Amino acid sequence: MERRTIGAAALGVGAVGLGCMPMSWAYTGSRQRGEESLRAVHAALDRGSTLLDTADMYGPFTNELLLGRALRERRPEAFVSTKVGLLVGEQHIVANGRPGYVKRACDASLRRLRTDVIDLYQLHRADPEVPVEETWGAMAELVSAGKVRSLGLCALGARSGRRSGARLHDGTIRQLERVQQVFPVSAVEAELSVWSTEALDALLPWCAARGVGFLAAMPLGNGFLTGTLTPGEGFEPDDVRARHPRFTAEMMASNQPIVVGLRRIARRHSEAGRPVTPAQVALAWVLAQGPHVVPVPGAKRERWVTENAGAAGLRLTPEDLAEVAGLPEALGSWE
Repeated sequence: MERRTIGAAALGVGAVGLGCMPMSWAYTGSRQRGEESLRAVHAALDRGSTLLDTADMYGPFTNELLLGRALRERRPEAFVSTKVGLLVGEQHIVANGRPGYVKRACDASLRRLRTDVIDLYQLHRADPEVPVEETWGAMAELVSAGKVRSLGLCALGARSGRRSGARLHDGTIRQLERVQQVFPVSAVEAELSVWSTEALDALLPWCAARGVGFLAAMPLGNGFLTGTLTPGEGFEPDDVRARHPRFTAEMMASNQPIVVGLRRIARRHSEAGRPVTPAQVALAWVLAQGPHVVPVPGAKRERWVTENAGAAGLRLTPEDLAEVAGLPEALGSWE
């Protein structure tokens, strides 16, 4: 698989990563099976998808534990990214950016992951009660201690609250400007997909201008862009999509033209050679947004991991990209 670099340290990763969250958290619980997920991780590494993205809050903790089982055998092949800064309670999630907590959380993640060093340690969310510079300074000390190789920041979510008239990622860029004064940012993780393109406006150019890697979260639109979801089929109560405005039966039906467009492009490429899926077109579009962009599609089955990895070899033509740009905007959002 093509290799891409993360940050000024030029840390090499496969062009398509693996988001591990669905294996343990936020998606259909009845389909989460440890052994099946382990096979998916091994399949990713076999195919060059070396960036494995997790967080201590996924589970909580169980996703890192699962990943640690795979890393016990194959740590040298993997680029491990995990996150800190969010605590999961019974009915709520809170931020904790206190320096002492960050250092303890890192040690706990290292134990669960069965590794001596984390390749990319990301701040999941800044704590409103703690200056972000203090949190970032503690994370920088972990680099000096040899426990972490590089630091990253996750973008603020769409529902985080923005100033009137501000763009979605203005708040994230303000945070980045502040922490960059303390220690270099190697990567930013934010949503980017065919149906969520807001990062193209300012956040992606900010990263490109500074040599910062961009990890594209949810590049398959939480599964919608794969074309495998049926409008009205519904989701289990523990599935995050059960509460997402774009996944009501009405919105899924209204947004089908986006999937139809991806299928049309996939069909053209399939007729010219190997079979191509709408998901691979969606990932290839993300890859085409810049050499510093690494899509991190979530998956928990070997089949989907293999399909996603195959997108690294798909090159969209200028006509393909123009066709994607002409697709209807997605209806329904967190706004």
